[in-house]
Amino acid sequence: MAFGGEFVSNTTAGSGNQLFFASEERKTSRAFFRVTHGGTFDYSLLFSNLMDSTYADGAVSHANLVCDGWTIHSAYIGRCAALHWSGEAICPQVRVEDVQNLTFAGSAQKQVGPGEFFESDPVTLKFDAGDYLVLEMEFSGSMLPYHEESLLPIFAKEGMAWRYNKRMPLPGRVGCRRAVRQCVGFLGDSITQGIGTEINSYAHWNAVVAEMLGPDAACWNLGIGYGRASDAASDGAWLYKAKHNDAVVVCYGVNDINQGHNAEQIMADLTSIVRRLKRAGCRVLLQTVPPFDYDEAHARVWQAVNAYLREELKNEADAFFDAALLLAKSLEEPQKAKYGGHPDAKGCAVWAQALYPVLRAMLEK
Repeated sequence: MAFGGEFVSNTTAGSGNQLFFASEERKTSRAFFRVTHGGTFDYSLLFSNLMDSTYADGAVSHANLVCDGWTIHSAYIGRCAALHWSGEAICPQVRVEDVQNLTFAGSAQKQVGPGEFFESDPVTLKFDAGDYLVLEMEFSGSMLPYHEESLLPIFAKEGMAWRYNKRMPLPGRVGCRRAVRQCVGFLGDSITQGIGTEINSYAHWNAVVAEMLGPDAACWNLGIGYGRASDAASDGAWLYKAKHNDAVVVCYGVNDINQGHNAEQIMADLTSIVRRLKRAGCRVLLQTVPPFDYDEAHARVWQAVNAYLREELKNEADAFFDAALLLAKSLEEPQKAKYGGHPDAKGCAVWAQALYPVLRAMLEK
């Protein structure tokens, strides 16, 4: 499995597995991923057939849940020069060029096994920065992983029309064979994924940071809505992906707090994440838990966890950034979010500008 080394991420879209759906009849869908760095490269898409994180209260889908087998009947990859999202339910008319068949171990079809990690065979494509990689798949199965809170333009074919529909298995990484100095993973919840910014805007804070880092870095957005520190600390598929980066930026805690976890458990989970990443050889930039307009009881947990991060756990990380202080409404109401609990594009730009020099300094050590 080519997690590290020659294949690296070339989009800042978040697309981890969050929930599942059934499609016993064959269904054809398309997803559009904006490419970060242009050039001619071999591309290989990496998939997994188990849940990365817990969705909502965990009643339906939880971290490390193994999905049943399903089938890819056919898959294609191509290039789209522009895609303007306007919130329409129907897919805009776009021209997809340089279309190539995707194969899996030489076969045009793929029988996906329960809990399987798998990748497509490499295909060579040329993109300009800002172009879109288009993935079209025909698939079926009784339990298929997908991302309910995706910010990607995703469409299902209905007759001759394409309509917006997020229920499509997505690659966890859009990998390309590109030489870089650093692979940087951004590990966290919906705030890291980019919820709070517009669909297809790529205005979330780590997408802005990725642009600032430039072509020497390959950035992988591992943020997932509803994700918890306890999910990553379980050391399942989610953290396994993160370990294949040279450096990981960690931002967790909001969902743990809102789901009723106590401060001691959250501290233990965050400590476990940092230590497991360090043992895997990753450098870690640890961030405080962002504000989220917590009520009084949750605010006490938030304050206790952040005090621990500021005073103790930061000493085990390679770098530390106080996102909570930056994003707070005021010193008098630090638990309230100045730019929204899910920061908007303005808040993400402020965050990225402040975080970038800290991350850059860590990477250059």
